[in-house]
Amino acid sequence: MQLVCETLTGQREDIKTNQAIERGIALEPQARARYCLNEFDVTVTEVGFIPHPSIALFGASPDGLVNDDGLIEIKCPNTTTHIETILTGKPKYEYLLQMHGQMMCTGRNWCDFVSYDDRLPPNLAYYKIRIIKDDDLVNEIEQAVQVFIEKLKSEINKINQYVETPWQTRTSVTLPDASAN
Repeated sequence: MQLVCETLTGQREDIKTNQAIERGIALEPQARARYCLNEFDVTVTEVGFIPHPSIALFGASPDGLVNDDGLIEIKCPNTTTHIETILTGKPKYEYLLQMHGQMMCTGRNWCDFVSYDDRLPPNLAYYKIRIIKDDDLVNEIEQAVQVFIEKLKSEINKINQYVETPWQTRTSVTLPDASAN
């Protein structure tokens, strides 16, 4: 319902933060600098929101574009999550989905996932995994996004059907076709 309200008002609700999120935001530049030191010949370009080239209302905000074909996604999690990432050799599934969404929006073919925890000794504080785009997962995400957008449009249409009364002024919100751009 929050997204419906944000769509109707055109305003995003402030993201609620906590100490862990604030810590992650503060450490991200340090983790990015460590990545640039550890990787040979990379240029990281910070970017904002990038809309999907063909799915309206879908986009991503990667932590950076790497050279011509890659991305970087940085997480500065709690120590337990960081160590679990090192031991399993893979990011949490939700991060995998996030990175694939970013690759879909940017047209990039890989994403370096960086987990960083400065509370650990230097040899354990930084861990990188390269995630290669999985076309099957991309197709699953695209289908799920299309279903979600159709549900969102349906909710907006329900709200737009309320009858205008003399003391109310109603503005109908029209969403773009999710498959067109």
